[in-house]
Amino acid sequence: MADLPAAISPGDVIASGLCIGCGGCASDAPATMGWDEFGQLKPDGPPAWLHQPTARQAAICPFSPTAANEDVIAADRFPAAPVLDPRLGRVEQCHVGHVAEPGFRDNGSSGGMVSWVAAELLRRGLVDGVAHVAPSDRVVEDRLFRYRISRTAEELGQGAKSRYYPVDMAQVLDEIRRVPGRYAVIGIPCFIKAVHLARADDPVLEARVTHMLGLFCGHMKSARLVDSFAQQMGAEPAAVKAVNYRVKNADRPANWYRTQLSLSDGNAVEQDWWHLVEGDWGSGFFQNSACNFCDDVVAETADISFGDAWVEPYSSDGRGTNVVVTRSPQLLAIVNEAIGDGRLALEEVDTNFVADTQAAGFRHRREGLAWRLAHRSRAEGLMPVKRVAPATAGVPRRRRAVYAMRRTISWASHRLFAMSLRNGDRAIYQTPTRWMVALYGALTYGRGRLGRLLDRIDGTSR
Repeated sequence: MADLPAAISPGDVIASGLCIGCGGCASDAPATMGWDEFGQLKPDGPPAWLHQPTARQAAICPFSPTAANEDVIAADRFPAAPVLDPRLGRVEQCHVGHVAEPGFRDNGSSGGMVSWVAAELLRRGLVDGVAHVAPSDRVVEDRLFRYRISRTAEELGQGAKSRYYPVDMAQVLDEIRRVPGRYAVIGIPCFIKAVHLARADDPVLEARVTHMLGLFCGHMKSARLVDSFAQQMGAEPAAVKAVNYRVKNADRPANWYRTQLSLSDGNAVEQDWWHLVEGDWGSGFFQNSACNFCDDVVAETADISFGDAWVEPYSSDGRGTNVVVTRSPQLLAIVNEAIGDGRLALEEVDTNFVADTQAAGFRHRREGLAWRLAHRSRAEGLMPVKRVAPATAGVPRRRRAVYAMRRTISWASHRLFAMSLRNGDRAIYQTPTRWMVALYGALTYGRGRLGRLLDRIDGTSR
């Protein structure tokens, strides 16, 4: 570990493909967050800030090889947790179910638990505000979603549902610094980690950010996902003014995603994900490159974290079902009290149950991450330091091909779509990506003639 960099710059992180766009470095700094050509948020500022290596940047960036990792952060925050699981981290208790109290499950993408816990913190006076992602006016702010702070349950409800869109926390962290109070932050694993690192650097944030609510995460998408959806659904990307990534329908399985785009002319278009090029989440279209080097699926440093119950019979229930991992004794007491009062319809499960609901994500960020780390070259920039060791031994040939195909799709989708926009020709993106989808399907699921041939060659090595 002696060769780890003592100082890095934001430019180093960006050039290494490790910037997730969280905005931690741009907060309390002479910097702003803006769009790059691939529809991802990146920090920008004076050259003296952007390219000057500092120990502070090395300590606060969630993908810095020098920053404290999730194990260290969780051990400090949850030292008495009774369960230590190699996949979920430190755990008090796990549950599966949904909110029984009216207004939450129907308004959310899943079981309504994220909004309920955040609203309960406000109702009990445990926090004065909640930093979360909510829709934004694209005409005014040049983005469909952004982080904001809500101070009532009604405001909070406007941010319900899943958002597969780039956002940053720079402005809300600055607002927390300016405005005294106690705050909760809702975020994906790397954003929650970034808040922890910022709290360790700034005593004001340490005192004011009191609760962190985590979201299970597959990977971060760029803004181009919406643009491509619009093109395939017969709309102009610039005409999209609102997005519902997961239209809820109690008569359809929860994992049958359907997207609705609201357009500036007052009309709306809808399509099932499986009819869209990017419809298979695992293929990695428009994935942020930093996600290739993340080893936290379930927000291990959050006080409580939430995911979808992607196992039967829950995945077929179109009303939505959450799995919940609680690490804070205070929040566990609140959850258990609400179960007793009938406000939450949850039942206790073990860590294996929760891990099984995210089995594909864990394989990608354990076995797959080990393979990607082993193939990372120093010429690519900063070398990530993860809790997973680089390794290729034991990874079947077919799985290696799947991981390589995902990286190819992720890398190529950004560049092909940018090229198609520059040239005004959608076929530049859509034609080769359909071939990539076919190859990915053959490798991963044995689809088509090629898939059947591969199955015969290496049997069950998928």
